Amino acid sequence: MKKSFYCILLALWCSCAWAQDKQDWTGIIHEMGIFDEENQTDQEAAWLTLSNLAEHKIDLNSATREDLEQIPFLSETQIEEICEYLYRYGPMKSMGELAMIESLDFEQRKLLSYFTEIKDIQPKGFPSMRNILKYGKHELMGNLHVPFYKCDGDRSGYLGYPYKHSLRYSFQYGEYVKAGLIGAQDAGEPFFSDRNKYGYDYYSFYLQVRKWGRVKSLVLGRYRMNIGMGLVMNSNFGLGKAATLMAWGQSAKQIRPHSSRTEGNYLQGAATTVQVSRRVDATAFVSYRYLDATLNADSSSVSSIVESGYHRSMTEMNKKHNTTEWLIGGNINYRSKIFHGGITGISNHLNRELKPNTSQRYRQYYPSGKHFWNVSADYGFNVGNWHFTGETATGDSHALATVNSLVWKPSSSVSLMALQRFYSYKYYALHSEGFSESGTIQDESGIYMGFNWQPNRQWLVRMYSDFAYFPWPKYQADNASHAWDNFFSATYSQGASTWSARYRWKMREKDNDDKTALLYRHEHRGRLSYMHESQHWSFKTQADASLTFHTANSFGWMITQNVNYHYRHLSVNASLAYFHTDDYNSRIYSYEKQPLYSFSFPAYYGEGIRYILFVRQDIHPHWMVIAKIGVTNYFDRKEIGTGLQTIRQSSKTDLDLQFRWKF
Repeated sequence: MKKSFYCILLALWCSCAWAQDKQDWTGIIHEMGIFDEENQTDQEAAWLTLSNLAEHKIDLNSATREDLEQIPFLSETQIEEICEYLYRYGPMKSMGELAMIESLDFEQRKLLSYFTEIKDIQPKGFPSMRNILKYGKHELMGNLHVPFYKCDGDRSGYLGYPYKHSLRYSFQYGEYVKAGLIGAQDAGEPFFSDRNKYGYDYYSFYLQVRKWGRVKSLVLGRYRMNIGMGLVMNSNFGLGKAATLMAWGQSAKQIRPHSSRTEGNYLQGAATTVQVSRRVDATAFVSYRYLDATLNADSSSVSSIVESGYHRSMTEMNKKHNTTEWLIGGNINYRSKIFHGGITGISNHLNRELKPNTSQRYRQYYPSGKHFWNVSADYGFNVGNWHFTGETATGDSHALATVNSLVWKPSSSVSLMALQRFYSYKYYALHSEGFSESGTIQDESGIYMGFNWQPNRQWLVRMYSDFAYFPWPKYQADNASHAWDNFFSATYSQGASTWSARYRWKMREKDNDDKTALLYRHEHRGRLSYMHESQHWSFKTQADASLTFHTANSFGWMITQNVNYHYRHLSVNASLAYFHTDDYNSRIYSYEKQPLYSFSFPAYYGEGIRYILFVRQDIHPHWMVIAKIGVTNYFDRKEIGTGLQTIRQSSKTDLDLQFRWKF
């Protein structure tokens, strides 16, 4: 009876719901598939970068190439065309002029309205310290997550209480100066006790200065670095394969402050980029930081570096700051209108020997030792409608890694892309992250073909096909294996309504049950959605389905209804979803609206219902409060989770609170 009531409620909601204020950027990002929902490693950093851009928009009329490179869904060609337009025609008068940039599709132009703005040209020159201190903007933000349930670890096993909370202070003066301090606490971690005697389990601090004479960027404290296409250095973030169709294999050199609550994959020290001449930049960086690590039985070597950031139990706490890393590196880069090229080198030193367990074949070529080095060359050219970008790297492994992309735009409505990569099974770099199927820059060769087509202002079609070969064994594949990933999406917009469809088919070889042979694991995922917008209301109905074949078949589906209301300083979002899957293999990923600077793509499996109420009130230009309550009821189980995360009931309710004070 209870289940029937929820299903009837969902049906009534779908038939009665009627529309939100204009969809915010988070929903558009979700709809475009910029993030790979199945690979959410470190995506909070990417989400935070976009959130910061939304809060502190880039002025297009004064933007440099480096400013525009902060926007991850723009390609080098699009950045070049925006800069060329401003040089040729002068300052823009309105955002509507972006329609003159032929390489931008309507979704990208819509997104740019959230991250950029048009201002009158301001006098150039670095501001005085007096003006920075007098006119700089301060912001204090607090977050609290309250679970209305207890898991087994809360009763016995966790060192702290079940509440997750954080404080964030930031200071910014225009595009020139940023500074911040973050303190964060995961649920279950000790607070002002045990090894956290200074309060929070995690702190991050940074100071960034930009456009200071020849100094394009200088960061002190914690930061993230991305150079080239990520084969040697990318502690920043990576986007999904669908985003590659928009960014066209962007090759960039970026230094970002680490202002995320994510506790892994950052650097700590100093980094700077200096303009040596009109076309030559030099970058140097140094880092020293503690790393979480799992020690071997001898306690003098490390079996693996841990980046989860959790220190809830004694087992997790004993891995905290078990080793240190020194890192030093640099890059020199030349760029003209047609060609760009650069050389990068880094050196790492660990105070404990990295000695992974290589008894399993797929781990045989994992990095090992105390000292590591890597060098790479990145390059590219733009000639007419052809755009080429690539990077080739090696290191102390004496193996090769290379990735190269070629884009052809035969017309303003069509672009075609090919991306090739070869990552030797012996190659490794401790801070690499780039385009791959397996998630690592090692043991992979492949070819990716992509296609963008915008026949008119209403239609946008994207598709890709990616084939990968792994010559050395992988996890759950004891021999050389293959993978094939295919994606198609179409969006149609007419007035206040938008229809979209998405389909993804992946097949990858995995071990059978007794590990005597490889079998293809087929995975089909589809999505249909409809959204309607009006002045104050909007609604979006979405249907997802998942089907997998391996040693057994698994099917799942989910229907979600979102309704939004916005009037003046009040925003209300309500969501209701019903899901039904055979098991975890057919799980459904669903985007959820979160407080500022937060990110969530949870996966649902089994049978149940999820409902959310999200309220934002801007009390004053300086004060903002957000409250979100979410409830998940499962119909097919009496317990949720495993291990110390086990909840001894069939439902769970969570409350998120956030406040912001600007001064």
